[in-house]
Amino acid sequence: MAPSRPFNPGLPEPQRYHINHSSRAALHNVDSLARDLSLYLPGLSPALSYASLSNKSALLSLFETHILTLGDTSLRPALKAILLALLPGLEEEISDEFERTHSILARLKSMLGPGENNGTQQRATPNNQYYWQCLFLASITSKSRRQGALAFMVRNLPRLGSSREMHGSSGNQQGIDRGSPDFEDDVSGAVLAVISPEPGLLLRAFATGLRDEQLLIQRGFLDLLVTHLPLHSNVLQRIATRDDTDRLVAAAVSVVARREMSLNRRLWTWFLGPNLTSESQPSTPVTPKHPASDNVSRSSFGAHESHRTYFEQFGLDSLVRSILKMIQSNSIVSSERARPFRICLSLMDRWEIGSTVVPQLLIPLLESVWQYQRKATSRESFEEVFRSASVFFDGVESGLIWGEIERVLTSSLGRNQALEDCQGNLNLIYFIVNKFNVRDEEMQTLHMPMITLMIVIHLRQFGQESPDLAKADSAELEQTALKLALTLLDSIPERAFVEVAAAPPSKASEEVSGGFEESSEIFLTSLQGFYRKYQWSIDHASVPCSSESIGQLLLQNIVQLILQEVRTRRQLRQVEMELLLLEKASRKIARTAGIDIKLCLSTLVQALVSIDIQQRTPASIDPITTVASALDTFSTALPSEIWNTDHQTRQIITDLVSRLWPWLSPSKPSNNVEAARCIWRLQVISPDIRLIEGCIATLMSEDSQLPLGGTPLESARRFTTLWAHSNTSIKSLHTRSPSHSRAPRLDLENYLSSPSAEMLMLGRPMMLLLDSLFEPRAELFNFAANWLRSLPTLDSIIQWLLNRLRISKFLICCSTATRPRATLPATYDLSDLRDCHYVLQTMMNIVVCSPENLWASLAVHYPLSAKTPSPGAESTGASLAVNNTNEPLNIQVYLIHTCLTILRERLHGDRIPTSQVSSLRQTASSLLQHVLLGVGQLSMAALSSIESTVIEALTKSIEEADTLLQVPLMDLLVVLLRMRSVGNEAASISMPQMTSSGDRMKSLQRLSTSAETVEKDEPSEAAAYPLPALLDCLLYGLSSPNSYPVLDHWVRFLDDCLPFYAENAFHILMPLVNCFNKTIRTLFELLRAEFEGQEMALVTNEPLLALHSLLNGLERSLARAHERLAQHEAGVLALKTPEQSQGFFGNMVSGVFSPESSKVRSNTANNRLTVLLCFKDAILVCLDIWTWASHGHSKELREPTHSASLSYASIRMKNRTRRILEHLFAAEALECLETLVEVWCETNRQENTPKSLAVFNLLHVLDGSRPKNTIPALFNAMYSRTNPNALEPGRKSSLTADLSDAALADFLVGYMRSLEDDAMDEIWGDCMTFLKDVLGNPLPQRQTLPRLLEFTAILGEKVNNTNFGEQRRMRRDLGDLFVRLLAAALTAKPLNFAQFGVTAVDSDGANMQQNNVSRHIQSDDIISIVASILPNLSRILIDADRVAAASSIIALQILTPTIQSKVYPHNMSPSILDIFLTMSRISEVSKIWRKTVAEAFNDPRFFCASSLKLAGEGWMPVLRQWTSLDKDRMKEYFSRLMPPTAAGIMFGVGASSARLEADRKTQLVLRKMALLILADTDDAYVMDIDGIQEKVLELLTATAASSPSSATRAELYMLLRALILKTSAVHMASFWPTISSELFDALSSLFSGEQHDTYSLNSALQACKLLDTLVTLAPDEFQLREWLFITDTVDAVYRPHAWRPVALADELAENLDSYSGNQIIAPPPSLAIAAPTGKRRPLLDSENVRDVSMGAIVDSVLRPFFRQISINAFESTYSMEVPDWKACYDILLCDLFDDSTMA
Repeated sequence: MAPSRPFNPGLPEPQRYHINHSSRAALHNVDSLARDLSLYLPGLSPALSYASLSNKSALLSLFETHILTLGDTSLRPALKAILLALLPGLEEEISDEFERTHSILARLKSMLGPGENNGTQQRATPNNQYYWQCLFLASITSKSRRQGALAFMVRNLPRLGSSREMHGSSGNQQGIDRGSPDFEDDVSGAVLAVISPEPGLLLRAFATGLRDEQLLIQRGFLDLLVTHLPLHSNVLQRIATRDDTDRLVAAAVSVVARREMSLNRRLWTWFLGPNLTSESQPSTPVTPKHPASDNVSRSSFGAHESHRTYFEQFGLDSLVRSILKMIQSNSIVSSERARPFRICLSLMDRWEIGSTVVPQLLIPLLESVWQYQRKATSRESFEEVFRSASVFFDGVESGLIWGEIERVLTSSLGRNQALEDCQGNLNLIYFIVNKFNVRDEEMQTLHMPMITLMIVIHLRQFGQESPDLAKADSAELEQTALKLALTLLDSIPERAFVEVAAAPPSKASEEVSGGFEESSEIFLTSLQGFYRKYQWSIDHASVPCSSESIGQLLLQNIVQLILQEVRTRRQLRQVEMELLLLEKASRKIARTAGIDIKLCLSTLVQALVSIDIQQRTPASIDPITTVASALDTFSTALPSEIWNTDHQTRQIITDLVSRLWPWLSPSKPSNNVEAARCIWRLQVISPDIRLIEGCIATLMSEDSQLPLGGTPLESARRFTTLWAHSNTSIKSLHTRSPSHSRAPRLDLENYLSSPSAEMLMLGRPMMLLLDSLFEPRAELFNFAANWLRSLPTLDSIIQWLLNRLRISKFLICCSTATRPRATLPATYDLSDLRDCHYVLQTMMNIVVCSPENLWASLAVHYPLSAKTPSPGAESTGASLAVNNTNEPLNIQVYLIHTCLTILRERLHGDRIPTSQVSSLRQTASSLLQHVLLGVGQLSMAALSSIESTVIEALTKSIEEADTLLQVPLMDLLVVLLRMRSVGNEAASISMPQMTSSGDRMKSLQRLSTSAETVEKDEPSEAAAYPLPALLDCLLYGLSSPNSYPVLDHWVRFLDDCLPFYAENAFHILMPLVNCFNKTIRTLFELLRAEFEGQEMALVTNEPLLALHSLLNGLERSLARAHERLAQHEAGVLALKTPEQSQGFFGNMVSGVFSPESSKVRSNTANNRLTVLLCFKDAILVCLDIWTWASHGHSKELREPTHSASLSYASIRMKNRTRRILEHLFAAEALECLETLVEVWCETNRQENTPKSLAVFNLLHVLDGSRPKNTIPALFNAMYSRTNPNALEPGRKSSLTADLSDAALADFLVGYMRSLEDDAMDEIWGDCMTFLKDVLGNPLPQRQTLPRLLEFTAILGEKVNNTNFGEQRRMRRDLGDLFVRLLAAALTAKPLNFAQFGVTAVDSDGANMQQNNVSRHIQSDDIISIVASILPNLSRILIDADRVAAASSIIALQILTPTIQSKVYPHNMSPSILDIFLTMSRISEVSKIWRKTVAEAFNDPRFFCASSLKLAGEGWMPVLRQWTSLDKDRMKEYFSRLMPPTAAGIMFGVGASSARLEADRKTQLVLRKMALLILADTDDAYVMDIDGIQEKVLELLTATAASSPSSATRAELYMLLRALILKTSAVHMASFWPTISSELFDALSSLFSGEQHDTYSLNSALQACKLLDTLVTLAPDEFQLREWLFITDTVDAVYRPHAWRPVALADELAENLDSYSGNQIIAPPPSLAIAAPTGKRRPLLDSENVRDVSMGAIVDSVLRPFFRQISINAFESTYSMEVPDWKACYDILLCDLFDDSTMA
């Protein structure tokens, strides 16, 4: 029988009093009282909480007279409910009913077990134990009754600890056998009653009380702990499990977070023992007064022992474990992470506790911060935790901190742990040193030097233990240790290594002053002892050694560590860090005694010898650079005269240069920069300034004697590489800090100021290279000449040569002679003349090889003063037009003067040999000839014959790889072609005249100015074309690897040949460009493979130079083609003759000439298409290279040592390709932009690809693609595809790129987002004009209108961030355009979901479009775009009227069609719901928005949502906002609920249909009410609670035949679940009788054999979910009735003998088991009892229950549910799990949107 409702809290007070007396009159039979206990007790239980004083007395009398007279068998199931009903009477000790209530509880306790007779305590009975367990459960589960439970325990709880127990506590935390005789003797009966069947509930009751929110309750439980449950009690030390004790200690220590002194004082008393008084030890730093080595007997604790010993014996281990569990919880919530730090900081207020706890927790606490740095959800969260950690860290004694650091480092560097753990520990220490405050004086001057020395000693010892073992796995560990040592050394001041005169030397210091190895070992041992003593007493700890000794030991160990690594070559990469460590240490340590410099030198020599022995050709440059760096650092950090005097220094330097020389080879570009810098570092430390210069000269001149072999050409290549990197190497030397001990041998400031700084070391080697120019037929000549032509620092060489000319005695004598030459005294000899001759010959060779580079650079940078002695200037000044002697003379004029002087000088043969004089004049005349040029001519027939022969020879030379022959042949061909171009006229024969750099720059600029004319030297149109074989030869030469060494010559040769092709230039352009692209890609892949460490076939030794040459050729070819195309297009425009008359004659003339004009335009169009296709190919190639150079090589580096070379190569490639792209954009901006857009569209499908990101970055850096140029070009590209007739011919695209208008619009939006706000000033006018044109004719742009709308929004946002122009007018115009564009976009593509067909829903709730996919995606685009724009609508549209207009358009054309669609609600998407939510914040459209939401919510299909996630995250915020604007929504809905009625119901089909319709309407309304309650805030509908209850009571009267019928009960239970979740307990008081009665009836319908038409299976299932929700949340009011439904006491687990089920769930479980024959059926996964997770979840999960058919729901779901619900409730309570409110919410939401259960 269901429990009745005799005591409704809603009744008035007199009526309740009448009910009480009536009940007492009726209840006269004990058996009847026991039988009907479930009927009246639920009504009486909550009365004491809110009854008046008079009613409380009557109610207590009712308990005393009738309920206490029932037997223990009747009261046992309801004991917890009775206790919860009576405990409110104990809340106020001064109240009248306190003693009476306490007496009732005491009688109840006595009734359930024997009392005390004659002072003799009896053993506990099971009933007595049961009473205490129920009391503990009541205290755990009910916060409102916890004060009363505390008051009862204060009076009745036996004392669980005594002084006798302190002597025998063993501290065994694993629990003992409570049935043993020893246990029975030690524990009294009263205590046994409290802790039986186990003390877990007792400790959990204390833990929940200590964690209570009320201060008084916490204080009371702490007092109870001190008096009744001390730390030394057997309950905590022997009986309870370790986990339970730790739980109690953790709850107790958590009270310190409140910063309440009253709580802390009680906690210290509990921790430190019962004898603690206020005069106990004062607060001191965490440093105890006695050493830990003093053994304290745990079996003889006395009253005079310290409180610290008490805590160490009984509480330390549990406290440490409990705090470690907090640390190891790995919570991501910042407050949870910071709690252990705050607790430990408070514990440090008592030194007795902090000094023992902090040493064990310091490292785990800091490790927690380190790990949280990687897991924190935001920077603010980490900062909050770090602040707490910093405050805690600052409060710990420095000796304790560094003692723990020393312990961790010793364990890690000693390899006492796994390698991974060691690495993690070192990373942790590095984090501590870098993040926390370790900069106080004591740390910097005392601890850091010792820890640094300890790290270095351990590293050295580890290397000594395994000298021949390659410890690749420990490399990271050692590097981290070195990085830590460097960090510590940076923080140590210099004074830390200075001995204090007043400090007496300690014994340890005297021991350390011995030998090096012995001193290090003694130091480590002394250091460990120092920190062990330091933790207990600062006074008793002596420093291991003096500060000066620490410094000396540090230097000695670092030097030995370096020598050890250099000698064994075990970890060469970390030697640089060790050298840096030595350099920094030497700056801070003044004296460097005790270091054997000669040993250092001999070790370096042995290291070099071992390199040769181990491998003839080293596979890596690292061993060589390591030795060089060591020598450099040693010589600067360890000053000594030995470095200058010992011959080994010179030997090492020369050997190093010899070994570095092969690494300068261009075939190994990955190490060029490193080798060059290393050589210059050796130059700085060399004892002889000319030593390295001579060594390099020797290496270049004696090829056969090279250590690793070589050829003259290879030596030259190495030298040029060294020259190329010398300038940067010198600057890198300047950035290094100067030595502190001795002056550097080179003055770096003078180095930087000198224009020819490289020549100081490379002068003689440079002259050796220039000597190769004397042999034109040698291979080395071609290389040197080619190098000089492209040398940017040629001015340094020329300046150096000119300085030699200025100091030549011969020239000085010639220039200063004022008398006849015959009387000139012999002031110079033959050697002077020869020296002058040599310099002039070298100068001539340079002029011949590189005239354009020479004149372009030196004429500007290094002018010569006219006052400088210039030979013959007085006689040749007039002829050279040098009128003003005060103006400077450039080098060309100076050379001409010099040559003319020499030619005019009369030299006597008796003093100077004639041959020498003749040679000098030949040189001077040759030099003059090349400066002034020459002329010649040849016949046409001979030219043709020679030309064909030369072409054949050139082709053959390519096949044979004869590069020496290719260059003169190409020069000859150029001369022939020039002579051929002038026909039979006189032709000028000269040396190949190369274009100057200035002219070349102009030719590059002609790429962008297509209207310019061709150069004057371009051949006439009538000239004969070159032979066809020339093109094949060109292609073969440009693509063949055999011609790569002279590729620059081929590019220049091609540039000279192109003008001679005239009209055929367009025919050969495509093959040429294809050849260039293919070859460029091949070389680019080769270069990239070199840096990635991949093996590829070597096609050239200089991939970087070859690549630059090919790029130059590609650029020149495109420039020539575009120039000619511009000329042709200009000619076609001239043919149109716009000045012709438009009359009849004009039309006739136009008709006559139209075919010819059309043919001309057709040819021009074909030529233009050819050029544009070539442009496109070139852009793709350049973009690939630029992308790699900018973004693609960050993870491709083969070795870290190659970073400088990779950076050098990347910068060169990036700059070169960027210049080409700039010229291409300047020439054809629209076509180039379309090519980039096409690339972006292809790569944008893959998110964040390097090329996709590179497109925008490239556009931002190119001058020709500034926003003012790019935006109009994009507009033109879009118009060319949608409305080409609107564009002028010059603005139309050729459509060579496969792009749609939609793709261009996507790119336009992306490019607009990437622009800076300041760029809006440039593009504002073009954007407004374009948008106005689109709105004038939107039909062609209908596919791109959504993207243009997004573009307009971005424009508005960016303009809002600027202040240019007239802001008010601009914003007004933009607002008008936006509103019109929005209307046009939605009108051109209206949303009509009916045309898309019905969508299906998969298991995940994702929409699957069945037809017309593309149109569906297009409609989604407009919705998502509008959703992204809407939040910033007020920034785009300033005026409220425009905001209202735009919002109205969105509501009417997006939201309304969506809701009215046939596929609603499956067409709802997150974007649409975002629009709903965002529009709720726009007040201007509030009325329209509310109407739209109401229409969507009232739709009968609303609960057919396709995705539960969409409903929870999308609809709930919308409904919350909707109801907040109108609080009468709930009244409107429950007013629609009609009471059940049977009147007018007819039999037949019509009656059934009408009933189903009424049921469905009622179900919809109930679900909507439940959903609104869930969506709104807590207690949002308190004012409507009475109306809701009235409607619920009416609908509960429905039957199977009424209208609406009882089928609506499932929805009623859902509504009740929603109220329980979102309404406070105080407002739900009137509902509990109804809930209890309805639950009892609904669950009773499941008994076997029962037939209930009122309760369907779905209703019963929902009733079970209601019960599951109540048990999970456990409201206080429900706990008074919980015993009716489940076993809520320890009987759920510890069932007594002959136990019979009383709770309804247990009865149902037995009934269903007997009905099914006890057949075991596997329950759903949600019903399986899992391990504790910290949260109490419902057993019935909707997802798992939904998969079970309704016919099998009882056996598969409900039977396991009833069997487990009682056990699960007790286990979750015992595990102290908190209710998972979110899980209950989600399950209810899933049930509400499950339309399959509706009628």
